[in-house]
Amino acid sequence: MTTTPTRTVDVAIIGAGLAGLSAADQLTQEGHDVVVFEGRDRVGGRIHTINIAGVDVDAGATWVAADHTAVRDLLTRFDGHTIPQTPHGNSVISLGGRRRVAGVRALAPWAVLDIVRIANALQKMVDPLPVTEIWAHPRAAEYDAVSLGEWLASKRALKSTRTFIGMISLIRLGAPAGELSLLHALRYIKTYGGIWRVLSVEGNPQDRVVGTVHSLTTRLADTLGSRVVLNAPVRNVTATDDHVTVETSSETIHARYVIVAAAPSHRAAIQFTPALPEQHYGLSRAWQPGALSKAFVAYDRPFWRSDGLSGEAVSDDNTVLLTFDVSPSPDGPGILMVFCDPREFDAYDRDERSRRVIRHLARLYGDQALRITAYEDFAWGNDTFAPGGPTPAVAPKAWTAFGPYLREPVGRVHWAGTETADQYCGTMNGAILSGHRAASDVHDLLTSR
Repeated sequence: MTTTPTRTVDVAIIGAGLAGLSAADQLTQEGHDVVVFEGRDRVGGRIHTINIAGVDVDAGATWVAADHTAVRDLLTRFDGHTIPQTPHGNSVISLGGRRRVAGVRALAPWAVLDIVRIANALQKMVDPLPVTEIWAHPRAAEYDAVSLGEWLASKRALKSTRTFIGMISLIRLGAPAGELSLLHALRYIKTYGGIWRVLSVEGNPQDRVVGTVHSLTTRLADTLGSRVVLNAPVRNVTATDDHVTVETSSETIHARYVIVAAAPSHRAAIQFTPALPEQHYGLSRAWQPGALSKAFVAYDRPFWRSDGLSGEAVSDDNTVLLTFDVSPSPDGPGILMVFCDPREFDAYDRDERSRRVIRHLARLYGDQALRITAYEDFAWGNDTFAPGGPTPAVAPKAWTAFGPYLREPVGRVHWAGTETADQYCGTMNGAILSGHRAASDVHDLLTSR
C-alpha cells in the first residue's frame, strides 16, 4: 500500500486562473499559508497563449478596458504595457450574405433607429436592477421567465435588429438570444457598464497586453512559487467542523478553508463530502459556459489596411462572428483574430475549421484573404477544464432558481470566478475582483477565530 503526502495550510484554492491566483496572492500578502491546485499543466485558465507566424497571440481573454482597474493594477505591478486596439479604417458588417463597409453605420436608417429603440428599452430595464441578489428584485421572476429572443419578439423588433442583437448575444454571452434568460442578459449589461458598451463591438476603446495576457498570469504565479501545483486536478473535498481535506492524485491537504475558483459547471466534477446542497448541482447544470472559440490567420502583411479597412468585421455567418486586426506592425505579418461560433467550428477537424474560416474571410476581405501564410486556432468547447467561453449562458428561470447558490459559501467552502463577479462579469477584471472578494471573506474568518 502507498499513501499520498499530507500537509496543512490555511487555505486551499482550486483553480489557477486569474481568480484563484488573485485570491492566493492577496491571502499570501496577508500572511496566510496557501496552496493552489490546477488540473492543467499551465496556469491561466481561460487565459492562454498560442503562436502563429512567430507571434504570440491571446487564444483566450484579450482586452483590457480603461476602467478595468484591477487588471491595470497588475500591469503596473509587473511593469506590463498595453497597446490600443484602435481601428484605422472602415469596419465591415455582413448580414444575410450582404457585405457592407462602414459597419453599423452602413445599415438602413430605419434599421439603426430600431436598434437604438431596442437598446434604450433594455437600458431602461437595466438601470433599476441590482447586481447583487438580483433574484430578489420585484420583477426578477418576470424577466427570468422569458428569453431575450422572446422579449425581442414581444417588442416587435425588426428582423435586422433581431439578427444584430443575436450576433451580439453569441459574441458576448456565447449563446443565441432565444436560449438566454432576459434577466441574465440584463444583469450582464449592468455588470459590463451599460448597453452601449455591450453593443459597441466595433471601435470599443480597449487595449491589448504587450506579450499577451498570459505573461501576467505567469508573473503572478511566479510570485507564489511552489504554492502553485500543476497537473493536480482535485477529486475530493471533505469538510468537517474545523477543517477541510482536499485530495488530488498526488497529495492530501488539510486546510481551514477552501476557495473553489472554477466555473460553476465544474463543481459537479468534484466529490464533496458531505454533499453540497442539491441546488448546487442544479446550478452546475444551469450555469454552463457560453460557446466561443478563436482562430488566427496570418498573411505576409495586413493587406486590408491598403483597402482602407480596419480589420474589424461583424458577421452572422455560421462560423465567423467577429474579426480584429492584431498584426504586430504595418510591415507584417498581418494577423486577423477571428471569433468563431463553436457549433459550426469545434466539432470539425483542424483542416475543416481552417477551410470554413478562410472561406468566410474571403467574403469579408476579398480574394487576398485566401493567400494565408499560417493558421492556428483554439476550440474552447473541447477544453477539458473550462469548455466554452468566458461568460455563462444562463437559460430562462435559472437565475431565480439557482442564483442564490452562485457564491454563497457552504460551510468552509467559498466560491470565486468571473461568473460570480458583480462588476465586469465574464472579464479578467471580474475574475480578479471575485478572487479578492473571496480572499477578503476568508481572511476575515481566519483572523476572527
